[in-house]
Amino acid sequence: MNEAPMIKGDKVLLRQPIERDVIDYLKIEVNKELERMYGGDTRNLSPKTKEDAQEFVNAIKINKLEWCVEFEGRFVGQARLTVNKLDNRARYAVGLFDPTVWNKGLGTKITQLVLRYAFEELQLHRVDLRVLQYNKRAIKCYEKCGFIQEGVEREGALIEGKYETDVFMSILDREYQSIKDAFIEICLLS
Repeated sequence: MNEAPMIKGDKVLLRQPIERDVIDYLKIEVNKELERMYGGDTRNLSPKTKEDAQEFVNAIKINKLEWCVEFEGRFVGQARLTVNKLDNRARYAVGLFDPTVWNKGLGTKITQLVLRYAFEELQLHRVDLRVLQYNKRAIKCYEKCGFIQEGVEREGALIEGKYETDVFMSILDREYQSIKDAFIEICLLS
């Protein structure tokens, strides 16, 4: 497989980058809260450039299992699986850079679609992630999707001069199987 396949929900589309994605990304101003949730430094943010936007989209393009998230006809974020074939597992990441789509359940819908692909198409045993402990919105989303907190890395990230803690979460294939009927129903309605 050379590129991530298109994954379609009712309201969200996970797809390969297209030309207008650079423009969509550039239209959204740099957001302090988003930068903080990604673990970035918000003290000296500068506006995006066309080169920044092109690099962002190109980075999605070159990753084997990374998708642009399209919602209401616009590029609003990305989702990625980094597969470890040897251990039959993947690391998951999702980000919505457009704050106008936050708090609409979009992260949950995207995560459910990607988990369905990971467990049903790729036949993975485990999908895991790490998230900053203060990113409560993301943690709630992941828990709704069946991820279980399995540990923390105490004060492992130095962000703006303060040590922050990462939370490790995962979902196993058998856990996904026990909740997949609810996922399928939600995915079809999303």
